[in-house]
Amino acid sequence: MSYAGPGFEPPQPPRHSVRRPLAVALAVLVLGGTGGWFVWGAVADDGDRDGESLAGSGGVYPSLSPIGPPDFAADPSRPATPLAGKVVVVDPGHNPGNFKHPAEIARKVNIGTNSKECDTTGTATNSGYTEAEFTLDVARRLRTVLEREGATVKFTQDGDRSDHVFGPCVDERARIGNSAHADAVVSIHADGSAQGNRGFHVILPGAVREGAADTRPIVASSRLLGERVKAGFVRETGSAPSNYIGGGTGLDTRTDLGGLNLSTVPKVFIECGNMRDSKDAALLTSGTWRQEAAQGISEGIVSFLRGS
Repeated sequence: MSYAGPGFEPPQPPRHSVRRPLAVALAVLVLGGTGGWFVWGAVADDGDRDGESLAGSGGVYPSLSPIGPPDFAADPSRPATPLAGKVVVVDPGHNPGNFKHPAEIARKVNIGTNSKECDTTGTATNSGYTEAEFTLDVARRLRTVLEREGATVKFTQDGDRSDHVFGPCVDERARIGNSAHADAVVSIHADGSAQGNRGFHVILPGAVREGAADTRPIVASSRLLGERVKAGFVRETGSAPSNYIGGGTGLDTRTDLGGLNLSTVPKVFIECGNMRDSKDAALLTSGTWRQEAAQGISEGIVSFLRGS
């Protein structure tokens, strides 16, 4: 949209095939710099007033406006990269190689409240699309979006661990976020419930103080992170909150997950859908939908970190 400025009445020059382009060129040359766009807006074709660009409405002088009009809709206080200086750890649940190492992932690790398996294989759709494949794909898409926003993004695993081809264990996943002094950690999963159980839910850490676990300092901030992720996810995917966990709120608090119990930074899990339900599986196996999921999670993280 051309912008003429408050109280500015654009002149109405006669429409002449020679005089009009000369007037435009002279105006731009005289004022130059940042004023060029202003005059261009004043003498541009009236067809541009309805929101179409001059070139799009058949104009022939776009090159005469070297500096476009400023974006008055943008918030001038908003940084170009709103997450600059922020560290986000993305935790793709499970690992594609876990199924080859049943003994290793069955090893028990301490999660504060008790001991639990190092990791699991995760679930899969009825057609064989695994949760580990799904989580890595969404995580990589999410990384791209977050890095575009200026964040430093670290993964707990990227399917290419040089020291292991499985895991990491749930306690190590927590340590990765803690050691990175992450501003936010999101662990990506998909559920494996019964047919007919549909929707997503975000898992929040409950208050735990036992052994190596003390979640009390992060309960409130993690809840806020979870609420923001939920809102972004709904907005971008259109998915409904789980109809079988969380009482329709899309939020579930747990104290039995090592990745949450051992975290010292704000952290949530998101179960993006139920892989064993045919309708949810159709979404989870769609690349378009996975991009929407990544965008929604990102929006939640950005909102949380910006405090907006």
